Amino acid sequence: MNYQIHTDAIKENLIPPEITKQQSNFVYASEADLLNVALFGLTAKEWRDINPDKKGNISDFAIIEQLVVLSNMESINALLIQQGLPQNDRLTQLNKVAMTQMRSLLDNKAILKKLK
Repeated sequence: MNYQIHTDAIKENLIPPEITKQQSNFVYASEADLLNVALFGLTAKEWRDINPDKKGNISDFAIIEQLVVLSNMESINALLIQQGLPQNDRLTQLNKVAMTQMRSLLDNKAILKKLK
């Protein structure tokens, strides 16, 4: 659900109607990479270059805690987009969120049991 919220925010706030489908795909990819860099520290292309033998994308190999944080970040980024924050400011905010939430999830054994 957060993915849909995220893509709707991108469509409504970052993609002007006059750009091509290819250009709009670039905007979506750029926002996906924003989340990847904030959480994993690298873009999808960088991950593929490091892992040429793996099929799929970076989130296919994420641990459950990372997937929870990624979902949360989609919702948060949608809000930050709607507020008009520039991408570099959103990256800073999202990275702080990712670090805080990952620490919280990994440090809390009760939450870990519920997630697994």
